[in-house]
Amino acid sequence: MIASTGIQLNDSELAALGERGFFVRDGVLGEDAARALHAELAALAVSGALRPAGVSRGAGYRRDAETRGDAIAWLEPAGPPDALEPLRGYLRGLRESLNHDAYLGLDRFEVQLAYYPGDGARYRRHRDAAPGRGSRRVTAIYYLNPDWRPEAGGLLRLHVPDGPVDVEPTLGRLVVFLSERVEHEVLPVAAPRLAVTAWFHGRG
Repeated sequence: MIASTGIQLNDSELAALGERGFFVRDGVLGEDAARALHAELAALAVSGALRPAGVSRGAGYRRDAETRGDAIAWLEPAGPPDALEPLRGYLRGLRESLNHDAYLGLDRFEVQLAYYPGDGARYRRHRDAAPGRGSRRVTAIYYLNPDWRPEAGGLLRLHVPDGPVDVEPTLGRLVVFLSERVEHEVLPVAAPRLAVTAWFHGRG
């Protein structure tokens, strides 16, 4: 097991998180590790191991491809694939830094693989947690799309107070935002798109 990686948030990242609800960091893990993880998770995605994602929870759960068109798999905290372990270690370090520097009181996190096949699928505007109700406090999305080009689509659109911000899902990019605060969406995807999402839960 790899120990938590020491992650230090800089002043601009902390300010962006507080003022706009998000920050973006590039080159996370380095290109070799990112490409290795892409290869392993892309193979998993095309193996039939993923299932179509649904919307809502509990009695309201349903599948609605017009709202959300990705396929997903939950990745266990200490399970395969082995190539995911460097990212797990990074996320543990990110949690420690967010707790130390931003006083967020984060505890466990869950990890999900999301795959868009590239047929125009999207995920309409939503929040990851209802304000004051959910235990999800922070969302971190790690992108695994080598050689991404604008014509591939699949931008992450963040809806923040000063207007929408579009984020390109390039290899090794990490987007961190406050789950209850930031509405977001995935714009239509024209080429296969992979991302690993971690949701950090509050303590208690």
